Amino acid sequence: MYHMHRPSIRWQRQSRPGNTTGCSLLIALMRGLAALQVAAAHLRAEMFPGLRDVGHPAIHYQVLAFATGFAHHAVVVFFLISGWLVGGSLLNKLAATGSAATTTAVGGDSPWRVYAIDRLTRLWTVLVPALGLMLLVGILTGAVDPTRTDVSTANDYSATAFFGNLLGLQTMAVDNYGGNYALWSLANETWYYIEFPLLVIALTSPSWTRRLGVAALLLLLGTTLRLPITVYFVLWLLGAAFSRIRIDCGRGTRTVLLALVAVCSIYFRLRGSNDDLSLESFPQDLVVSLPLLVFLSTMQAPLAVRSSSMRLIARVSRFLSELSFTLYVTHIPVIKLLQYIGRHMIGRDRLAPNAPLDCVIYGGMLLALLVAAWLCYLLFESRTARVRRAVKNALQPRLRSTSMASSIK
Repeated sequence: MYHMHRPSIRWQRQSRPGNTTGCSLLIALMRGLAALQVAAAHLRAEMFPGLRDVGHPAIHYQVLAFATGFAHHAVVVFFLISGWLVGGSLLNKLAATGSAATTTAVGGDSPWRVYAIDRLTRLWTVLVPALGLMLLVGILTGAVDPTRTDVSTANDYSATAFFGNLLGLQTMAVDNYGGNYALWSLANETWYYIEFPLLVIALTSPSWTRRLGVAALLLLLGTTLRLPITVYFVLWLLGAAFSRIRIDCGRGTRTVLLALVAVCSIYFRLRGSNDDLSLESFPQDLVVSLPLLVFLSTMQAPLAVRSSSMRLIARVSRFLSELSFTLYVTHIPVIKLLQYIGRHMIGRDRLAPNAPLDCVIYGGMLLALLVAAWLCYLLFESRTARVRRAVKNALQPRLRSTSMASSIK
């Protein structure tokens, strides 16, 4: 029997380092499962007809359709986790330097410069190869003529679309590159990475001139970007804010919160708006997000992983989390390639929803998406730290030599 203890709430100036708390393990698991959910949902949509289009769907297909119908919720989870990790990490750095107005961090470098390099290398180390994979698949399947050069924004394989997607302009100025419709959310992420530090400066800078200038820039961005991007920034900010909050409570409180998240998620899966993130879907996503963030804040205490089952969960969570970004951006081109192979080898690129064997084939295809993502991860994303160090060394040789001289003294 669970007992409800009165929770205590504390504000943390610094969040605890990764892999030392229950919420770090839970975030890793959530991030991995969210990416897997998006890939599974898109694979089902590409390979099977919609549930409403099937006259008398078999039970196994109804279960599959329901289980893979949480892609909308998964993207919301991505935004919450991104705010928690990215926003929380920047707040940690600023707290370590004393204030957001401090211009130099440990080692003589600016926290803003470090933040910019970290974000760009995080995005582009994965995204550039993913766009290259999309182009390669387009060439292999005949969707692209490699002998033609086209910079038109109407061509989603053009150089304009390529660089536009790198800059987060998809869905606004250019199309998702190569028809990779999963890339739309990266536009949100890119602009949130830009808006958050601007917001911190606007709120904390000792210079009122700077505050007003940055606030004006934020207002300009908010009115220029698509309205859903601006509105969903609220959820990203909530993730950053809750990373500062530690709630100590009993197991009963956690159980109630987790049950509330599950009930709300299932209800909105069945009755809510589950297509694009829009003004209509924002209230329901806020309702689900708040108890989830509160639950994460109750898991801020140090966690000792001792049992074999917990160690297995931790390993699986870390594995899925590490390749989640790669899986998210590469699963569409791999699906397109699998469809092309199906058309030319077995004469069909769709599966039958009421055929149990086709559901087994679907499972094999989902496994293929994971294997392809893992290989891409090993080739590219796993080298992010190395790329990041190389960029910092290339851009900051003077600061590095100054820091070394100071350490010698």
